[in-house]
Amino acid sequence: MAPLITDQRSTPGLAVIAWIVTLFTAFYMLPWAIATTRGKSNQWFIFWLNLLLGWSVIGWIVALVLSLTSHRPLAYADPHRY
Repeated sequence: MAPLITDQRSTPGLAVIAWIVTLFTAFYMLPWAIATTRGKSNQWFIFWLNLLLGWSVIGWIVALVLSLTSHRPLAYADPHRY
C-alpha cells in the first residue's frame, strides 16, 4: 500500500507556545494547542475561532472538533514512480 500524503505541517516551536498559552488561559485555548501539536493546516482558523467564539461553549466545542478531525489526504505516494 502506498503511503498517504496529507496536509499535516510540522510546527514544533509554535506548539510549545500554544501549550504555554493554553496553561495561562486555564485551558481556554486547548483546541488551538491540540491543532498546533497535531500539525493541522487550519490551525490559525482554529486559533481565531477559539479566540473570538470560544466564550460561547458551542464555539469552543466546534474548535475542539476541528482540531481533532483527521488530516486531509492530498495524494498517495507511488513508491515505484521514481
